[in-house]
Amino acid sequence: MPGWQDGWWSGARRVESPNFGPRPAGSQVSLVLLHSISLPPETFGGAYVEQFFTNRLDPAGHPYFETLAGVRVSAHFFVRRDGEVVQFVSAAARAWHAGLSAWQGRGNCNDYSIGIELEGCDRQPFAPQQYLALWPLLDAICEACPITAMAGHEHVAPGRKTDPGPHFDWRELARRFPAMALPAQVTAGPNRDLSTGAKGTRLSGGSG
Repeated sequence: MPGWQDGWWSGARRVESPNFGPRPAGSQVSLVLLHSISLPPETFGGAYVEQFFTNRLDPAGHPYFETLAGVRVSAHFFVRRDGEVVQFVSAAARAWHAGLSAWQGRGNCNDYSIGIELEGCDRQPFAPQQYLALWPLLDAICEACPITAMAGHEHVAPGRKTDPGPHFDWRELARRFPAMALPAQVTAGPNRDLSTGAKGTRLSGGSG
């Protein structure tokens, strides 16, 4: 069974990002934030996301990358389309993924959250392998940290971010984690098809 050492999960491939800092003294990790990203937009695979989170993305490599020049962001975890999980920042540290944000009236979500990026975009569904990787990752995080809530970037930065988007399978997440606090937007209102897609073509995982 994968385990933890100094905030690093053995079930993930470790690729260390320099974009992190200490959490505020006394803060507890209580929130999981789900994001999505693809670089270039709507393009999957390759090393671009890893390069972006480790400040090695060449701005000349694609016209879109010029808009990301000098941007310094990270996430704790990245779930690729094939289900591989990559970890960039120790869960004990503060990754730079939420930016200007608030959850239930509490700001600065980076201080008390774990950020998970799913490789995805608006017009294509998440791969089944990603869900198969996400559920054990969330189980492991909940075992290691006092998680009480899970939300999307869109819920903590409404109007500024829209990921992971309207088709993320919140219904299945709620079924697997029934005691977890979830955003009202995904627990109220008419039923929707939440199992076929994802958001994240632009800087969905960024701090800006």
